[in-house]
Amino acid sequence: MRILALAGLLASIAAPLSAQAFDPEARLKELGITLPTPDKPVANYVKAVRTGNLVFLAGHGPCGDFNRPDIQGRVPSQKSIEEGYEIAKLTAICLLASLKSEIGDLKKVKRVVKVLGMVLSDQGFDRQPAVINGASDLFVKVFGDRGKHARSAVGMYALPFNITTEIEMIVEVE
Repeated sequence: MRILALAGLLASIAAPLSAQAFDPEARLKELGITLPTPDKPVANYVKAVRTGNLVFLAGHGPCGDFNRPDIQGRVPSQKSIEEGYEIAKLTAICLLASLKSEIGDLKKVKRVVKVLGMVLSDQGFDRQPAVINGASDLFVKVFGDRGKHARSAVGMYALPFNITTEIEMIVEVE
């Protein structure tokens, strides 16, 4: 009986401590990442739509001017897989900025549910997952197990403004 009472006490203490430990914005600071102000949409759409406890984020590229050569070009002829990985990471940062703008606090994230990563690819290139890992790895670093998600990574003949990556995601929130 005493063991059960002690186990219950420990569980009641551990639950609030684990909730306190989940701080994605502190984790971003530890990683040296500052979220930018989200860009305005480039056409007739919105960056995020919340319905119930799901947030659907539109396709994003890296924040800022899309006409920058550092975020444009096909993989692997114009950008290496490693460069594509870094561009996917920049795209993920922009997604997080839009998500925070929509929900106010990243602590409200219960789970990153789905990611669709698109890579501007040369014909015959088939390593899109290695590029989109730049985003997936960041989501796991920021959200821990809550950042693990279902994913598709596909090659595209064209992306807007010739950007190397475009990523959409669905997030479950409180």
